Amino acid sequence: MAKSPDHWESVSPPNIDALIGRYVELHRLDAQKHAAQLFQCYVDQDQVWTYLPYGPFHSSAQYHRWIAEMSDKSDPYFFAIKDKQSQEFRGVASFLRIDPNMGTIEVGHLNFSSSLQKTPAATEAMFLMMQWAFDAGYRRYEWKCDAANIPSRRAAQRLGLSFEGIFRQAAIVKKRNRDTAWYAAIDTEWPALKEAFLTWLHPSNFTPDFQQKEALGNLTRLILVQSDPAAASNR
Repeated sequence: MAKSPDHWESVSPPNIDALIGRYVELHRLDAQKHAAQLFQCYVDQDQVWTYLPYGPFHSSAQYHRWIAEMSDKSDPYFFAIKDKQSQEFRGVASFLRIDPNMGTIEVGHLNFSSSLQKTPAATEAMFLMMQWAFDAGYRRYEWKCDAANIPSRRAAQRLGLSFEGIFRQAAIVKKRNRDTAWYAAIDTEWPALKEAFLTWLHPSNFTPDFQQKEALGNLTRLILVQSDPAAASNR
């Protein structure tokens, strides 16, 4: 729920075991429970690691160690993403740069296997995380990505996150320059965004083979404060 900007009080950091939706479940990342299945879902998909600062992992033991390290952290706060139709874990996501005193939180470390990408489950996972953040009282929900990652830039806009600009030469990732594209939604925009998500996620918006009837980007477009020219097509 939105808080008065003139009487701000800090909020609580994430302390979540699971977020459950119609198409997807997000569970607090656990090496013993999730590492083996997640490693298998990324086999022969080295491209999913291109814009992440780590990976690809070429052994299950190496990936297990990485998950064990990440699962102990409170920031980033990782989830394993379970597709309810297949009952398999097919990706990960996290909250990060969590600042309860300022009411800001970012979503990132997104790594969706090819079987999860472009599915209702993938979109609902992003909705559930955004919903938790705003329901918990956060004021600002951020998304940042490598400016060269056009699919991620399009995804941010499709999800209703407004473009806020490019931070040039913001980092070096895997020995490459990274310009960072910034996006965000704020609490006053959340009611309209939530309505758009619920409309898109409703079963009536899909054919029996899960083809969408109305595109989410059509529902969120009018909520955007600023559009990203590089992500304007194929939304």
